Amino acid sequence: MSDLDLGLKGKVAVVTGGANGIGFAAARLLAAHGASVHVFDLERENPHEAARQIGAEGCVADVTNRGSLDAALEASGTPDILVANAGVASEANFCDQTREEWDRTLAVNLSGAFHSVQAAARLMKQRRSGAIVLTASTNSYDGEARLAAYNASKAGLLGLVHTVANELGPFQIRVNAVCPGLIRTRLTENHFATPEILRNYFRHIPLGRGGEPEEVAQAIVFLASGLASYITGATLLVDGGQMAAKFGTWSEDTAEFRDGRWRLY
Repeated sequence: MSDLDLGLKGKVAVVTGGANGIGFAAARLLAAHGASVHVFDLERENPHEAARQIGAEGCVADVTNRGSLDAALEASGTPDILVANAGVASEANFCDQTREEWDRTLAVNLSGAFHSVQAAARLMKQRRSGAIVLTASTNSYDGEARLAAYNASKAGLLGLVHTVANELGPFQIRVNAVCPGLIRTRLTENHFATPEILRNYFRHIPLGRGGEPEEVAQAIVFLASGLASYITGATLLVDGGQMAAKFGTWSEDTAEFRDGRWRLY
């Protein structure tokens, strides 16, 4: 556990989609800093086992089902912290995008965040304090091909963050988002398993590599902590500088791609 006191000891934290990837890393780090963490996820993701590994509580919850969320929040108690992280992605050319996949992606990523935030916020308002962090994406800003539904859902999250931060500010509830770039998770394992894809993708990332879930978790925990006490309505890019670059940082003239990342000669 870090020696830095983030003021999280004894805080009740709920993490949706918390059984793997970025959500699990955030849940683990919150627990390491003394929070009482509740991992919400689908039954097939086995949130109880994931929670057991980090000394947290697991709860089966479906963010697309408001009754399921309300029941899970009743079990966890009023959260001091909500990490609305549950998300899905699937690729398809825009003209081939099926209605079913469009609806499913928006139901989980955007409507699921709406339900999670609204359900938690109604409880937090009674206490007049709280911190909410949503997992958005660099795709909230750009139009990466074959990801129309994912991009639209993540762009919508920023509108949600701004509106909810405005409305909940008077109740001393802070609402922020992290925008990860390409992070090594189950959703991106195919990318990380293909060196040529990484070579070209990482060419446009100033740090020359992808990120790890723990690196996003650190940003989430910062925004959830007292260190961010005067930050609300903000989005924090966790992307190795990707959104700051336009035409690419790396070239073979000055660097080589080795061991999954670009390095200067």
